[in-house]
Amino acid sequence: MKLGEKIKSLRKREGLTQADLAKKLGVAPTAVSAWERDDNRPLMDKLSILSKIFGVSVTYFFDKEDVIRETNENYEVSPIVELPIVGKVSCGNGIVALEEIEGYEATPKNWLNGGEYFYLRAKGDSMEGARIHDGDLLLIRKQEEIEDGEIAAVYFDGEAVLKRVYKQNGTLILQSENPKYKPIIITSGEVKIIGKLKKLVVAF
Repeated sequence: MKLGEKIKSLRKREGLTQADLAKKLGVAPTAVSAWERDDNRPLMDKLSILSKIFGVSVTYFFDKEDVIRETNENYEVSPIVELPIVGKVSCGNGIVALEEIEGYEATPKNWLNGGEYFYLRAKGDSMEGARIHDGDLLLIRKQEEIEDGEIAAVYFDGEAVLKRVYKQNGTLILQSENPKYKPIIITSGEVKIIGKLKKLVVAF
């Protein structure tokens, strides 16, 4: 069964119109129509949302040849990995701990490039200017060093916050992407960069 047929079959099973499904995905009904005709393919973030809507694995939407590749002697599982969605971050003695795993998210390996990755869930509206909204999933690469002006998860004031980070003469500036929030200027105290934002998975 082709991808378009799979989407159409699942949509009808749930009693949804193309417009209904489009609204859940934040796309135009014409996009859903094009997917079902196999004129176009949804991107991975939309496939992830579709898997949740229909209660199927992301790999359901891939052809067998996409999911398995032949090696010299055996078969290897496709580039899909399950990464934890972290509900809480703590920091003791300078060591960051990822706690309260609320679930796992199927993630293509080609989103990853070495290192350790996990998801945080966005809270509030402070990063709306970067199109990051409450409830969105944030793919974070765990690292302590980032470039000036990059968006990172930072442990501050007892929780993990997502901000654009600047460093100036030993001072850390945490900048929101919403003009109603003032920059947070930190000269001392318990603050630690947890990791860099690598990708945003939009909530539905």
